[in-house]
Order: sequence, then C-alpha cells, then structure tokens
Amino acid sequence: MSDKPVFLVTHPRACSTAFERIFMTRRDILQCAHEPFGDSFYYGPERLSERYASDEAARQSSGFSKTTYRDVLNRLERDGSEGKRVFIKDMAYYLMPPNGAPATIAPSLKKTDDYVEEGNPTVIPLETLKKFHWTFLVRHPRRGIPSYYRCCVPPLDEVTGFKEFMPNEAGYVELRRLFDYLREQKMVGPCMAGQSNGKSDGEITITVIDADDLLDHPEPVAKAFCKETGIEFKPDMLTWDDPENQEYVSKAFEKWNGFHNDAIHSKSLTARTQAHKSVTEESENEDWRQKYGDEAQKVIRACVDENVPHYEYLKSFALKF
Repeated sequence: MSDKPVFLVTHPRACSTAFERIFMTRRDILQCAHEPFGDSFYYGPERLSERYASDEAARQSSGFSKTTYRDVLNRLERDGSEGKRVFIKDMAYYLMPPNGAPATIAPSLKKTDDYVEEGNPTVIPLETLKKFHWTFLVRHPRRGIPSYYRCCVPPLDEVTGFKEFMPNEAGYVELRRLFDYLREQKMVGPCMAGQSNGKSDGEITITVIDADDLLDHPEPVAKAFCKETGIEFKPDMLTWDDPENQEYVSKAFEKWNGFHNDAIHSKSLTARTQAHKSVTEESENEDWRQKYGDEAQKVIRACVDENVPHYEYLKSFALKF
C-alpha cells in the first residue's frame, strides 16, 4: 500500500472541505494541508491567476506575495518530516494556467532555464507529481457552480474578497486534464477503486468520489476512501464536536474566509435526510434569476452547461455506493 502523501484534488464547492474535516480528526497520524497551492496561484511571484493581477495591496496583505510553487512544496515536505503522513486537499486549477493556456514548469521548479516537459498540463514537474497518492472529488456543476457564484457577489464577496465570478475558476476542465494526464503516466490506475483483481504491487487505484455519494453515504464513502489510500478508518472520524477540533480547523481555514463557514460550524458529517428535489432546466434558471438577476442566470447556465460533460466523464470513474 502506498505511503505517499495523499492528494485529494477537486474543484470549488465540491463539499471537499467537509470531506477534509474527516481526516483532520486524525492528527495522530495525519498532517493536513488545506489548499496550499492557492498561495502561489493567486498571490506569489509565479502567480497564474488574473484575479489579483492589478491589486498589489491584496497580494501583500495575504501574506503570500513572495510564495513560489517551490515554497509550497518545501512546506509540504516539512509537514511530512514530522512522522505523520500528509493529506492535501486542493484545486486542480491551482496547478495550471487559466483558460487552457499551455503550461510551462514554474520558474522556481525548473532544472534549467530552458527546461520543458511536453504533455504536462501543470506547472509541477512530472517527477514531483509522482510523489503523491492522487485521489479525486467531483460534484455536479448545477450545484457546484451556483454555490461558487454566490461566493463572488454581494453580500458574500465582502467576506471572501472574490469580487467577481470568473468562469475559468469552475475547475472541472482542469480536473479532467489532470486526471487524464495522471492516468496516461500510470500514476493512477488502471485498476478502479474497489477492484483488487489484477492490481499490481504499488499501483494506486483510480479513486473518484462524487459529492452526492459523500452526502448520502458519508461513512461508507470515508471507509472506502481510507481503504484505497491506506489510512486507518475509525467511525469517530465523522464526528468533531469538541473545542480542540474546532479551534484547529478555524485556524486552518482562516485564509479562505467566507468559503468554509458551513464546514467550520459543523459538528459531524451525517447522511442527509432529504434527497435533492428533482429539477428542470427551466426551474433552475428561474431560481438563479430570482437570486441573482437575468444576466447572472445566463452566466451561470452557460458555465454549468459547459462543465457538465467534464463532470459526467469523471463521474463515470467514481466509486459506486
């Protein structure tokens, strides 16, 4: 079984922080790193995002204006030097240039000035990507994207600091590109999670979790994920109603203020008791129109429709519950 750092890679508003909280209860064996690559993606000298390109004050106040991709990796190495396995939760799009632009290895990670890696969609060298045990979490765009839009408009934008919705932060296409690259390079698969027949020694299974399964079956999902990653599962990992845990996560999540309030204030992860209502495209459009206005509804719909094929592709690899 792999003992590499576990890297749960996802897209925004995929219930990933709720899932992460399960593993944050295991501070006896795990050191969790919460979205570390956002520091270099948004704020550092190698930043790829356009979000704060003209807002130096925001970059400076973040505390990460000098953070490179090398700095983030060094931090993760230090986390792993304390005798605990590292568990990373982060966004796939933090590892890639936006809008499908060709990727080049981040300057701080290049072996030489002219070093290139053909086919690598990320700014992280292949030899570094191979150091992680990759896993994936997805959520249907009709739920993930409206939730993200809400974080980028008034009144919540005053808390999050994200002052506009940027469709290139939806994150589905980047997650798919990374997923396919990792499969191509045999860093995951070919065996699917839950299928041990024919699995070779040291092989990392294709482990994809769908957020709806997580919300409907939290304990079976957590148990299956732990089995595939070699993390000891305990049922009490799904409960964190104590001051020590709450203080720990509040500090860990503070740099992304406003995005994780539900996860911070939760006390456990239990199966939801009400299934999602069946909706039509017309009812969704009307709901978004009432909440955000006509133009916003069109933006959300276009973004959802664009990303459904990427979600459905990744969903086809997901564990079944």
